[in-house]
Amino acid sequence: MTTIGEAVSRVRNVLKGVREDAFLTDRTIYYSILKYAKALIKREDNQFRLMRMSSIFQVLPYIELIDVDKVEAGCVGVYSGCYFKRSKDKIPGILNGMFGPIIRTTSSIDGTIELYRTEPGTWISMTKTTTFKYNKNRYFWYLNGYLYFPNIDWEAVRMEAIFEGTVETCTTDDCLIKQDQDMSIPEYLFAEVEQFAIKELSAMLQIPQDNSDDSQNLLR
Repeated sequence: MTTIGEAVSRVRNVLKGVREDAFLTDRTIYYSILKYAKALIKREDNQFRLMRMSSIFQVLPYIELIDVDKVEAGCVGVYSGCYFKRSKDKIPGILNGMFGPIIRTTSSIDGTIELYRTEPGTWISMTKTTTFKYNKNRYFWYLNGYLYFPNIDWEAVRMEAIFEGTVETCTTDDCLIKQDQDMSIPEYLFAEVEQFAIKELSAMLQIPQDNSDDSQNLLR
């Protein structure tokens, strides 16, 4: 995987080849790369390519759960025997694709039991069918930044998703600095992402484009 620092350096080196600018910060370059990466990832999600690429997903290995009322879970009208769990804290922002937040898996913390994503209304409808008592699947939904779980009694879950930014999951001093963290972008998209970022930053810096040799024009 390409790190944040490597991606920023590649874009900066192209821009430096034309013009130095002390006000072009690493943060500015990073957010430009991130903006176009998000747009292209959404495009790829529409083409059903992303779920096979485990390396682009970040993992939250331990999402603590608490008990909540059925009304908060969005399930007004469910039968009285239901009970609900919710993620204790809000989940970091998840990148949206064609079918909503791009979540690869939500499971037990050891990964052996996978949960199925649904919506509150869909789950209510399922519970009212005559065959629901034979349904052994476990479900969850994502609502207002939280995860909700009907009828599980777990202390925590594990999630793989494409988050809006990097997520910190370490608790010791061996955490990587931000520049050394991987960018969750498919490698085959990097050239296109960088071209868009370079074009935007060039316009911001008012760098004249040299069209004398299109084969060497990185913005083409």
